[in-house]
Amino acid sequence: ETRRLYPDLFERAIHDAARQHKIDPNLIKAVIHAESNFNPRAVSRKGAKGLMQLMPGTARMLGVRNAFVPEWNIAGGARYLATLLRRYGNESHALAAYNAGDVPVQRYNGIPPFSETREYVKRVLHLKKQYTAVAHG
Repeated sequence: ETRRLYPDLFERAIHDAARQHKIDPNLIKAVIHAESNFNPRAVSRKGAKGLMQLMPGTARMLGVRNAFVPEWNIAGGARYLATLLRRYGNESHALAAYNAGDVPVQRYNGIPPFSETREYVKRVLHLKKQYTAVAHG
């Protein structure tokens, strides 16, 4: 399945955040793609905002004053993702927590049995592979 990829959008902010938080820039791109399809003005039904779909409470906790500013959203979202990666020690569990929150991942000791979360994790990991392939041309 070749869906349109956006390897060059917000490249600078993504690489800065990836370097600062020591995470793969292609993982950040995959999360942005899955969360907002690279639309910095995206708002979810639950009120998550911007490229990495930060909930207002999460944005506040991360010091993101305006989630619609791409650089701030990416910096905050990457920081949050890095925290989850350290906490869980693997991408699948970190992505599940990014999607469903910490509580379900801890309760089920891994990816919770929610179809939305399972699909999300699969989709982000697939997108990461695609972005990695594009990056390595």
